[in-house]
Amino acid sequence: MQPITSTYRLQLRPESLTLDDARKLADYLQELGVSHLYLSPILTAVAGSTHGYDVTDPTTVSAALGGRAALAALVADLRARDMGVVIDLVPNHVGVDRPQENPPWWDVLRNGRRSRYADFFDIDWTQGRFAVPVLGDDSATALTIDRTGPEPTLAYHERRFPIAPGTDRGDPAPTHEEQAYELVHWRSGRVGYRRFFTVDSLAAVRQEDAAVFDATHGEVASWIADDLVDGVRVDHPDGLADPAGYLTRLRALVGPDRWLVAEKILTHGESLDPALPVDGTTGYDALAEFGGVFVDPAGEGPLSELHREFTGDAGDADVLAAAERDTRREVLRGGLEPEVDRLVEAIRRDVHVTVDTTSLTGAVVEILSRIPTYRTDYGPTAGVLATAAGGAAHARPDLVAALSAVTGAVLANGEAATRLQQVCGAATAKAVEDRLFYRTARLISLQEVGGNPGRFAVPVPEFHLMQAERAKSWPSTMTTLSTHDTKRGEDVRARIGVLSQASELWARSVREWETITPSPDPATGLFLWQTMFGVWPTDGEPTSLMRARLHDYATKAVREAAVHTDWASVDEEYEDRVHHWIDSVVGGPVARSMANVVRRLAPHGQVAALGQKLLQLVAPGIPDVYQGTELWEDSLVDPDNRRPVDFVVRRALLAALDPLDAVDESVKMLVVREALRLRRERPWCFVGGSYTPVFADGPTADHMVGFLRGDEVIALAARLSISGFGRRRDGTVVRFPPGRWIDRLSGREFEGTVELSDVFVGRSVLLLARR
Repeated sequence: MQPITSTYRLQLRPESLTLDDARKLADYLQELGVSHLYLSPILTAVAGSTHGYDVTDPTTVSAALGGRAALAALVADLRARDMGVVIDLVPNHVGVDRPQENPPWWDVLRNGRRSRYADFFDIDWTQGRFAVPVLGDDSATALTIDRTGPEPTLAYHERRFPIAPGTDRGDPAPTHEEQAYELVHWRSGRVGYRRFFTVDSLAAVRQEDAAVFDATHGEVASWIADDLVDGVRVDHPDGLADPAGYLTRLRALVGPDRWLVAEKILTHGESLDPALPVDGTTGYDALAEFGGVFVDPAGEGPLSELHREFTGDAGDADVLAAAERDTRREVLRGGLEPEVDRLVEAIRRDVHVTVDTTSLTGAVVEILSRIPTYRTDYGPTAGVLATAAGGAAHARPDLVAALSAVTGAVLANGEAATRLQQVCGAATAKAVEDRLFYRTARLISLQEVGGNPGRFAVPVPEFHLMQAERAKSWPSTMTTLSTHDTKRGEDVRARIGVLSQASELWARSVREWETITPSPDPATGLFLWQTMFGVWPTDGEPTSLMRARLHDYATKAVREAAVHTDWASVDEEYEDRVHHWIDSVVGGPVARSMANVVRRLAPHGQVAALGQKLLQLVAPGIPDVYQGTELWEDSLVDPDNRRPVDFVVRRALLAALDPLDAVDESVKMLVVREALRLRRERPWCFVGGSYTPVFADGPTADHMVGFLRGDEVIALAARLSISGFGRRRDGTVVRFPPGRWIDRLSGREFEGTVELSDVFVGRSVLLLARR
């Protein structure tokens, strides 16, 4: 196995980036300094899938991506370059949008409980026929029988469903009634199987069953046996019945030495359970730290006041805590109602209580609305559930009997206890990241997966303590700035974060713009003003393509917020107003003013973006570079952040890259190249290497953040650059450790004590290596 010093995430797509296409990028990525390609899921997925998380056949490598032979060829090429592969594994769910493409799902639909795969999925068999929510407003009256294929099928427009042997009655209605499944309206609130969150087309898999694990991991086991992969990233383990048990089994499969990281979303203050047999998380916790240290705490007051003016509240920690409880209640009684109903019935079975369903549901909702983490059954979250139950009892004394029943079911440690944890994670994701983070707008760069926008900034001392702890406890964890799931790209977040340094300017501008081109409603306006600022081109108005991307983003944002419109009940009149407003901004008088603000602040956004990039690449952990982010990027939420990347441009820039001439686009690529190469040259400085803060001394000492790795590498980054500290000599100095230090980004040499204004000359970041 090749030692992992960094990863480069590729979003494979059948039409634009196959495994063979990835192999053609190997020389470019080697030159960039990458040690491992980190591939999006490669198992066979729904035809046309652009992301691969809807796996339909876990026993084969996707033929659309090139198949097993293409994977082997890619690995062989990489190994010849002293590189390797990390695979993204999806254990929690499979794609069932086209049943005929998923043989086990098709078999269960056809044969019901008699199917050999009946225990493969988490199906609610207690209701007899299990509900499959696919019908529209024309309902089951639109069903027909399709006899054009090898077997007759029930047809609903383009969808096909199997007919059990001996149940074809010649007419669709009585035939449908004979099946083990019942096709129901997609908004009926009836779902007969556990899903991935609220996505009906992704059915959950029972990995707690050893036979199911073996059946779904045979291909993975063959990769290990043939030594094709050096690491595995596990998608959403918190959805499983027993995440720790699954990861233990997976660790036994991949062996003790292969890299294993889990997409465990840690909330603020939560630690990864040291008992888990993993090397760490996929890096959202680190993302918040690298971005937060470049946020100016001085902007909190003015931006809170602007938020209060537009929304009626300050958008601070206390407000968000209450709002989070409300949004949890909304989703638990809304999109997650089928899961809550099933949990309530499990409680009733586990403790045999006579409490009415309404009260039991209320107790479940009240407890889950008070849990701030994805689950409560990891070591570091011990006591969270008890605190939530206590809070629920104080708030709702009328539910004491129902709360006692929930408590009894948890302590019985049966089905209900498991389902409560699974629903808890889904509620956190849907209520916080997919709803609350689209409603609040004090500083939206803080509203990221695992983030806490109630905490405005990460002070430098706190940042250092966090990195030192990571170096000590999780030295091989993944770190990241952008992923396929981030709400906005790293450079967009960095630019928006600069508003904390220019809060008064921003507040004046927004008030002026709202007078000229009023938004459909103030809260949505405040959110989308920041979004437009984050992606507005520095050379003028957005192009037609950018405008289309803004419209797509706005549609998703207002539907996720679910205040005026949502996915299930679209308010076309309101959405038309939003889109008309965006066109009025882009094509109207506000555009010039927005462009002026962007031209003024964008350079400082680049300072923050370069700073967080350097820190992430050099700090403790294994850094991942999301595809394309070696250059400036303006991505928003998926699917925008999964667009094909122009590697022709990147290859040409890398070939011509000269540290002395690196400006504009090239400077970010220079930072990435030199940091990744340095990690490969001196790996002992990083994983397992020491972490020591480097402080400046003087009036503007807090305008720098830096650290020493392994006594041989120093990273320094300017922060809060709008104050212009680098243009004046004020006595602030940096004292370098003994020796001569060469900046890999400029060739300059430093030693001894140096004025801070002399350190950041022509560059806002330095990557220093001891001679």
